Amino acid sequence: MASAPISSNGRFADWHLAVKTIIGFWLIYALTVVARALLGSDPIATLQNKLVIIAIGVVLTGLVYAAIAIFGGIDGSNRRKAIVAGLASFVAACAMSGLLLLAEGKMRESKEEFRYQAQEGFIIIEKGNKIRIERTASEPLVLTMPKMHQLESSKKFRYAADAAVIWLFFFAAWSAFYLAAVAQTQALRAQRRAADAESAAHTAQVRALRYQVNPHFLFNTLNSLSSLIMTGRTDRAEEMLLALSTFFRTSLSLNPTADVTLAEEIDLQRLYLDIETIRFPSRLKVAIDVPPELESVRLPALILQPLVENAIKYGVSPTREVVTLTIAAAALGGDQMLLRVTNSGGGGKPNPKPRGRRDSDRIEGTGVGLANVCQRLEARFAGRSSCEYGPLGDGGFEVRLTLPRDRHD
Repeated sequence: MASAPISSNGRFADWHLAVKTIIGFWLIYALTVVARALLGSDPIATLQNKLVIIAIGVVLTGLVYAAIAIFGGIDGSNRRKAIVAGLASFVAACAMSGLLLLAEGKMRESKEEFRYQAQEGFIIIEKGNKIRIERTASEPLVLTMPKMHQLESSKKFRYAADAAVIWLFFFAAWSAFYLAAVAQTQALRAQRRAADAESAAHTAQVRALRYQVNPHFLFNTLNSLSSLIMTGRTDRAEEMLLALSTFFRTSLSLNPTADVTLAEEIDLQRLYLDIETIRFPSRLKVAIDVPPELESVRLPALILQPLVENAIKYGVSPTREVVTLTIAAAALGGDQMLLRVTNSGGGGKPNPKPRGRRDSDRIEGTGVGLANVCQRLEARFAGRSSCEYGPLGDGGFEVRLTLPRDRHD
């Protein structure tokens, strides 16, 4: 399975990870050496000898990493890197064994003694390369074992091969750990890239839906302003322009991807309703019912704007009757909240659909209004919201939004 490159900075871009794992492995080895040395009678000699082994081992492990980085390739497959690591570990193990044989003469001879009781009754004392056998009623027998460089070539090779097998497992274990760490790093970075891409796409969707609201609102408001001017009500047109300026100054300062509290959303709708009240002073009545405990609930900014506009466009504008526009909030079970936008009586809404959930359908006759609201809820709450709508018995229309009672950004 092909793996993605860790970085575009070169073959040794992950050197810091390699250094950490090399130090960690040899540190564990050093701790076991210290523990063993403290159990003996000559810990200084043991530690000095093992420091030589550790120094050689660190260098050889670094060369194994270099081989993986160079011959494994920046974008090489995990299988290729594993093969390179196995071959490099074998070469490093052989080199470790050979170098320790060569360094034998420079090792400090330990003064630690090991005593054994043989089954024949002899006492065997081992100290360095000397073995002393104490026998009852006889002089002790002292044997001097040959050093490694004094052995025959075949025996040297056998001892070196035995040591190489032991070190092979050590270098192979480090290689496996390192490659696993690299694979995990690549997987986490791939997940982060996927999450970032998904987040960017989601943000772009939310931003695009939010930007639909302003042109929709501006189009409807300019129509209202045009009507006032054409009918000679210039004083009211001036009031509407001032209110419109305040509304846009407030709404355009909002982050299109951020949430606002329900109280802030209601304040925005009051600004818009002030504009429409100028246009319909005797026909539009507004009723807002939001319990104090729900004012801090967060929701997408201007989510109610298209609903309020449609209520006025289809409920107030076509009729000469008094129409009450109601914005109400109520807590539901399961940490949910219900928002209702209702226009009672009046002309209603043309071509109403049956009451039901609509999360993404484009509603014929409403432009981007109701469809935008349903899509924004789905994009923001991902299945934790619903959008229902339908006609009322008195000729009015109601939209019901169910969404979570989130109180944080």
